[in-house]
Amino acid sequence: MEDSNVIKLPVTEEPAAQRKRPGAPEPTPGSEAKRRLSNVQRLAALRETDGSVRLLEELLFGAEDQLLHRLVEQEDEEQTVAVSVEAGDEESGESEAEEAARVQEQPSSRAAWVDDDDELEEEVDMKHRYRRDLMKGDAESVMNKQKLQQRMREQFQKSMGGTPLWAESSAEKKKKKKRRRAADEDDEEEEEEEDDLIRRTGNFVASSESLTGGILRMKKCSNANSARPSEDRLTSVQFHPSAQVVMTAGLDQSISLFQVDGKTNPKIQSVHLDRFPIHRAQFSRDGDMLIATSLKNKMFYLYDMMEGRVTPVHTVRGLNEARVKEFSVCPDGGALLLTGTSGYLHLLTLKTKEVVRSMKINGNVSGVAFSNDGSKVFANSEEGEVYVWDMRSSRCVNRFTDDGCVRGTSIAASPNGRYLACGSQSGVVNLYTQDSCLNSANPKPVKAVMNLLTSATSLTFNPTSEILAIASRAEDEAVRLLHLSSLSVFSNFPVSKRKIVHRTFCIDFSPHSGFFALANNKGHAPLYRLLHYKTF
Repeated sequence: MEDSNVIKLPVTEEPAAQRKRPGAPEPTPGSEAKRRLSNVQRLAALRETDGSVRLLEELLFGAEDQLLHRLVEQEDEEQTVAVSVEAGDEESGESEAEEAARVQEQPSSRAAWVDDDDELEEEVDMKHRYRRDLMKGDAESVMNKQKLQQRMREQFQKSMGGTPLWAESSAEKKKKKKRRRAADEDDEEEEEEEDDLIRRTGNFVASSESLTGGILRMKKCSNANSARPSEDRLTSVQFHPSAQVVMTAGLDQSISLFQVDGKTNPKIQSVHLDRFPIHRAQFSRDGDMLIATSLKNKMFYLYDMMEGRVTPVHTVRGLNEARVKEFSVCPDGGALLLTGTSGYLHLLTLKTKEVVRSMKINGNVSGVAFSNDGSKVFANSEEGEVYVWDMRSSRCVNRFTDDGCVRGTSIAASPNGRYLACGSQSGVVNLYTQDSCLNSANPKPVKAVMNLLTSATSLTFNPTSEILAIASRAEDEAVRLLHLSSLSVFSNFPVSKRKIVHRTFCIDFSPHSGFFALANNKGHAPLYRLLHYKTF
């Protein structure tokens, strides 16, 4: 029985499957040729009957001969272009003049809009704190915009080390490549010359050009004692007379030796002297021995660097002094000149460790300096008088008053035997000629250096007698370098607005003036490379 609640849907008949249309028969070569022939005949008949068709065909394709001729020319042009491109890749020798001419021939783009106010020169106040560093003198207090832009561009290029690569034109890049190739060729030629040089013998040493004044070309290196900084104040720094070594000593009771390379300056050796804060340390003339004195001891130490032996000298025969503090190594290398109290100078031989003779001046001795041959010694007194002694006879051969000096503090003689420098408590350093100091009772200084405001406590000439270093231990950065030929101070040392030198207690130059070192109160020994001099 059928259920009355079920709704029946009408039954739909499925459509019959669609029949596939038979595909077109594949054309055979013979039928294709017949079809083409019939098309050509039909087109030819149409061309003959209708002139417009023939005219349209000639406008689009031209006649058959012309069409074939154009196709052949097009193929020839493509081959020619391909050959020229390959030749252009192989030939890169186009001259810079042709490149510049082609760039000039290109039409320059015109500005879309021009403002008349741009042509007016607007002046800019250069005394503003943001633009003050761009001034090169007081005369440039006002500058126009174009010049200011040029100055800023120069400063940017200087800080970047030159023009950045992204700002260089293609012509400049080509010039750089050519210069680089030329430099490589020059290096190869120099290597060949060096190879030829070491095959021959002879005297190849030539004197360098004279040092010029104004700006001293120098480079800040790592501190000489960077491998072992002192824990207390440094009192002495000195370069070895023959090896590439520097010595530092100070109140931390130690002497340290470093190899000088300007980069890391590795430590060679350190010697600790127990309960002996070092006031002064110095190499012997041959560099085989170190002499060190302290502040309040009569005893001093001798350090034999060849044997590595430290020898304390407790007593000196013929020396009646409570302490030995200041000394100088005699140029002959076999004796020391000890500075005593009450104006005494004692000559001590290193071989027998005894005083052979003594000299006395009025007042206390503030400094001594030997002439270049060691025959004379100049002694500066605290009263401002300078005494000249003959070392062979121990006789005072001259005596004069340092011009304008109230209290003498230091003295130094140039290695070439030409100059004598005397420092005073006021900071003034008088520069004399040694001939006038030997022969005149009232010599006049050739130059009075007044660049220091505190006591001039250290004076040192460089080995070539072209620079006089002046320093004061009473103030930070109180160091000046005097160019002796022009009698002017170098303007670029010390560097302004940067504290590197601090309070200087000692100054020294390397044997050929290639390096310059200081000993300061921070326990550091700042080291500088003097680029004018090529050797150590």
